[in-house]
Amino acid sequence: MQASPEDRAKAELELRRRVPFTDWLPQVTPSFNWQWDHLAHLQEQLHKVTNGDTKRLMIFMPPRHGKSEMTTVRYPVWRLKREPTLRVIVGAYNQTLANKFSRKARKIAAGELLPSRERAAAEDWETEQGGGLRAVGVGGGITGQGGDLIIIDDPVKNREEANSQTYRDKVWDWYTDDLYTRLEPGASMILIMTRWHEDDLAGRILASDDAASWEVVSLPALAEENDPLGRAMGAALCPERYDEAKLANIATVLGSWSFAALYQQRPAPAEGGMFKRHWFEIVDAVPAGCQWVRWWDKAGTSKDGDWSAGVLMGNDGSGKYYVADVQRGQWSIDERNRIMRQMAALDHERTGGSIIIWSEQEGGSSGKESAEATTKNLAGYAVYSETSTGSKEVRAQPLAAQCEAGNVKLLKGPWNGAYLDELCSFPFGAHDDQVDGSSGAFNKVASPPWLLW
Repeated sequence: MQASPEDRAKAELELRRRVPFTDWLPQVTPSFNWQWDHLAHLQEQLHKVTNGDTKRLMIFMPPRHGKSEMTTVRYPVWRLKREPTLRVIVGAYNQTLANKFSRKARKIAAGELLPSRERAAAEDWETEQGGGLRAVGVGGGITGQGGDLIIIDDPVKNREEANSQTYRDKVWDWYTDDLYTRLEPGASMILIMTRWHEDDLAGRILASDDAASWEVVSLPALAEENDPLGRAMGAALCPERYDEAKLANIATVLGSWSFAALYQQRPAPAEGGMFKRHWFEIVDAVPAGCQWVRWWDKAGTSKDGDWSAGVLMGNDGSGKYYVADVQRGQWSIDERNRIMRQMAALDHERTGGSIIIWSEQEGGSSGKESAEATTKNLAGYAVYSETSTGSKEVRAQPLAAQCEAGNVKLLKGPWNGAYLDELCSFPFGAHDDQVDGSSGAFNKVASPPWLLW
């Protein structure tokens, strides 16, 4: 018995649904090379998502290397061909970008998955079987809708957003309160990012208790040690599009900080940003006769996410500077005041009284009141407050210049590691309290006469 045209069409559709993703990609977009090594590697990772071996996948790749076109646009369509009841949610830094991804996917899906145009809006379209794709921007609500596959692509638009604590908190709240709660049982989630900041969404997830559930695929533009593709050190990720010479030119234009984040997937260069680790000599003792300053960078409370830091720095009079101690913590105001008193007494004893205490004064009446409270708390010691001017980077430049010249030494102590980590990720690190404390201390200790400050 000969099959009817309808049966033949259904059989043909079923065969198309069984086509592997790797074979399907050139069928829908034959003009693009989907077999470059980095894309083939990514297809292997997506296969693990499809068969359920990977439930959480992070993808870090440089711009213009095909990660969004393959993963955010085409992969959901292929999955819907196989599973037409699948509910997909695509998130991006705003609704406009999310809709752009959705429109591209809808165009590919049209005809097979979308015979009806009744629900073909860019932000929300459906298959005849009830599956479909919903697009949403950061902060957008998706109440009442679950997701079997959630893809977050580029939750950060630019450097300004990446450097904003407020925006990073907004993205985190959107992820935890809106997206994560939409996951259906057995659902998968994919996060695609260019790493702007160590405290971006990927950074926070990887610093959380949920980190172990995520598989991370990080493919830098220029190969580094233990490259997942087996490239030689310095080899380009996709030389057919961006060879080493082009990438070197991009690095020159962007600078090392931005290139490390956008192209190498390291929010701060491994060798340091404004400060570099090899500049610092760690010594076992400091010379006698130094003049000393302890500068305090005070956080408001223990609950605001900021740290208080007090940096003790000395000048030996010959152009050498010594960081002898760093106190740092997320303390309550009472705890901080107690520690500041303890350090004042200890510093006075170990420096023979050659110590002046400074603290940064915030603007406004509250800053003045806080400075007055600090002076009262440290009664009996030489203590002053000052309102800082200029950006943190500008204030850190004089210190950075002396560090680069090899003139700043660190006294060996348990604080050395965390201190260097923060300095070497500045100004794009998650915290800068130790940098602020160091800049303040240096700018005072390097500027005698002492008693005229």
